[in-house]
Amino acid sequence: MSRVEVVADGVYRLEKAAVNCYLIVADDGIVLVDGGLPGSWSRLTAALRNVGATPFDISAVVLTHGHFDHVGMCDRLSWENRVASHIHPDDQDLARHPYRYAHENARARYPVQHPAAIPILARMTAAGALWVKGIKAKSDVVPGSRLDLPGGLTPIWSPGHTAGHCAYFMADRGILFSGDALVTYDPYTAGTGPRIVAGAATADSAVALTTLDELAATGAGLVLTGHGEPFTDGIRVAAAHARAVGPS
Repeated sequence: MSRVEVVADGVYRLEKAAVNCYLIVADDGIVLVDGGLPGSWSRLTAALRNVGATPFDISAVVLTHGHFDHVGMCDRLSWENRVASHIHPDDQDLARHPYRYAHENARARYPVQHPAAIPILARMTAAGALWVKGIKAKSDVVPGSRLDLPGGLTPIWSPGHTAGHCAYFMADRGILFSGDALVTYDPYTAGTGPRIVAGAATADSAVALTTLDELAATGAGLVLTGHGEPFTDGIRVAAAHARAVGPS
């Protein structure tokens, strides 16, 4: 299933094959948080049509990290629409080569141990997960420094899933875009509820659990994740649940 969902005023969740990206339509412009999979393109254009816009009206893509399922539309947006992507310097190389990522556990064992995840991995493949082109993103995301872009987003330093992972906090509205620092669905295990992503795609689970403190410190009331449903009980509850679940 794929869909466009309004999750807050002016914020659209674009979901394809359990991968989320978010379109922010603000008074001062339009920003895309993460680039999803290549197959997310129809979701993006549908959301833009909803507000009388096109991809040319997007000011920028802000990336939580450089994995293939978060940069999938970035190359197309760059070449066809001259939309730049922005990322933390520690993930710039990963965005260029989105399949060359560190992971602490062998990936091959997960489909055997977690067969419920096989259908979603198949849907991700059908949505272009194996054919993502890297992107030369601007390495100008500075944690704690509000971006000079529409939407009023402040990067929150949250490594562990990748070396340069940053969440984005909309402080005036209490909305946290957590990327894969905290998700409510794990594509590798099919686990639901707040958690960190499995070691099949996470570089360092111990660090990922520790940096949940940085997310919790925002006090956000709405958590919009890289995978899974929005979490409306607040980031502190979500972080506590993720710590209790632990690594997988």
